[in-house]
This record gives sequence, C-alpha cells and structure tokens, in this order.
Amino acid sequence: MRIGIIGGGPAGMMCAIKAGENHEVVLFEKNEKLGKKLFITGKGRCNLTNYTDEKDFMKNLVRNPSFMFSSIYSFSPFTTYYYFEDLGLPLKVERGNRVFPASDKSSDVIKTYEKKLRQVGVEVRLNTEVTSIKKDGETFILNDREKFDKVVIASGGISYKLTGSTGDGYKFGKEFGHKIIEPKPGLIGINLSNNFDLAGLSLKNVELRVEKDKKVISREFGEMLFTHRGISGPIVLTTSSKINRLKDFELYLDLKPALSKENLDNRILRDFEDNQNKNIENVMRNLLPRDLISYVLDSAKIPGEKKINQITKEEREELVKTIKNFKLIFASLDDIDTAIVTSGGIDVKDIDPKTMESKLVKGLYFIGEVIDIDGLTGGFNIQIANSTGYSCGINL
Repeated sequence: MRIGIIGGGPAGMMCAIKAGENHEVVLFEKNEKLGKKLFITGKGRCNLTNYTDEKDFMKNLVRNPSFMFSSIYSFSPFTTYYYFEDLGLPLKVERGNRVFPASDKSSDVIKTYEKKLRQVGVEVRLNTEVTSIKKDGETFILNDREKFDKVVIASGGISYKLTGSTGDGYKFGKEFGHKIIEPKPGLIGINLSNNFDLAGLSLKNVELRVEKDKKVISREFGEMLFTHRGISGPIVLTTSSKINRLKDFELYLDLKPALSKENLDNRILRDFEDNQNKNIENVMRNLLPRDLISYVLDSAKIPGEKKINQITKEEREELVKTIKNFKLIFASLDDIDTAIVTSGGIDVKDIDPKTMESKLVKGLYFIGEVIDIDGLTGGFNIQIANSTGYSCGINL
C-alpha cells in the first residue's frame, strides 16, 4: 500500500516511521528540512514530552482531552521517553517533569527521527509543497499527478508561519467537507490596556486569576513578566489558552498569594508601626518591587508621598484589597503568528480517535496540531503530535 504524508513535523515523522514498517511511504515537507518548528521549541532545546502518567497528561489538555484517550494510552509519555532512549537519544527530566535531550540540542531529536525514517525506508521529499489533494474512487491524487492509497494530513496549525505552518490542512479538510473550529492563538502573551511602564519587570510567586460573572475561571500560580505591550511568562501562557474563546472576563493579579488578607494586613501593620514618619512609597519597598509600587498605590488611591502616620484604616484596607486583586485590563492576545500552538482546527467529531481516520472520507487521516486539540506548556503538545502520529501509523 502507498501512503502519502503531508508535513514533516513530529506527528508526520512519527506516523511515517510506524507506517513505513509495513508500507511504501512518501513524506512531503515544504521546508528545506524536517522538524523546522521542533528546532525552536523549548528555546531550542526541544521539550519532547512531559514525564507523567496518562491521567495527569489529560488534565493538561485544554481542548477535547477525551479525544486523546485512546492514542495517549497507545503511546504514552512514558512510552515516548523510552522509545527515544531506545533509539539512542539520551534524555533528562527537569522541573515540572519536562523532558529534554541530555545534550540540550533540539537538532539531536530531529536527527533521531531522521535516522529511524531512513531505517524503515521512508522516502522524504524536502522543498516539496502539496497544493492539492483529490480523490478518484479509492485513490488519492496529490498535485494532480501522484497517486496514493491513503493520505495523512500532518501540516500543523497557523502559528509560526515561517516554519511552514500556513493552515494548508484546514484548506484540505474543508475541501473534503470537514468542519474547521476557528483557529485561535494558544500559549501566547497577553496585551493590556493599562498604562504601565514596566517592561522587563519579572514577578515570581504571584497568581494570575480570571473571573467571569464573579466566578473564577482560571487561577495560575508562578512566574510572569511585563512586556512592552502587556504580560508574558509561564502563568500567562497557560492562562491565554484558557481565555482565547472567552469574552467579557476580568484579569486580576494577586501579588501576595501566600498571604491571606488578614495576614497581609498584619504584615503591613508591622511595617507601618516601624516607619511612622516615612512616605508610604518608601515603606512599600519591603513588600513589593520598586517599579510596581506607584501603580499599586495609584490603584488604591493613596498618594505615594503620604506619611504612614496619616494613612487611615480605610486606606490600609484598600491597599490590602489592591495587592490581592491588582486589576489588569485585557486588550487582546498577541498575534497568532507568535503563538506556541494553534488552538482550533479540524473538528474532532469527524475523526476516529483510535485511528485518526476521517469519518467523512475513507483513507484520509488527520494528526497533530491540525486537529482541534491543544495542551498547556511543558511538552504536552509535542506528545499530542507523537501519540496521534503513532496511532495513525500503526492503523494504516
């Protein structure tokens, strides 16, 4: 049987490797090399997977986690880890169970895929773009000339267009009658309307909270960074994937999440008692980063030059409230081209989760980021690619 696979990312390569063990496989890649997006993941180190069990993995999927049930149990994060080690790629586990090549080089991950592709006899065609897929009876015709028994679309989403992710898979899917869930940016920076001049300020041990209709939608604890346009960093990236389809929500920053309001008030009282004749702006340096103080005081409507012995109980209570609920005004998400992952894509309702075959077109398959599944940061999205690629490859 002759199989055509479109897209040489992790999903396409894994699928080609497994299919290549039993079939004639041609892997089409429009770029000059395979795994172009993999080269830049994990800051060039390639966060290959997350060393966790299947249940925990599913908790880190943002959209349609149940769709992944079959494929993640077929090719789990643990299985992935030992699969690549057996192929001769030494791995290591870092904070948050993130798995990286021991060399810290994403190129070593790509070389491992490439070596296995050669071993199983996959024909790799670089600099080759597939612009059309047609079906004639039981046969697929690519680019109006080449015939295949089955075709796998592994062309990714629309983020990082320079890596070749230009939404080709959505076009092909639509042409064959598949519904496309509108692509949105996932794992991306958030732009704010606040008039902050805080670019470069990094915060640790803070909590970013999302509320809608007075209900908490998301709560993320950890590190973040102010940028020229808003905020970024781990907790921001995670939050962005949870709000990319939300409207009319509010963003709050708890600058002291480890302290209850009562404990924070007691802490501030102690600082006030020791510094009665100082300006509040100076005293707050014991509690908050210097660059942030004026914005917090302004939000609490307390002049920075006001002496501690002039601060009223009501002002102190408002200060506590502001520190625990520092309001961020959402403007937009960053441009989807800079998103780590695309949220949305081919509707999972029309794909068999065990084989990745289209329920609408026999012999047509979709794997990886082109499908409407996305995970949080930490190796989950590459695992989605490998697991769907594996499940598809063994069922071709």
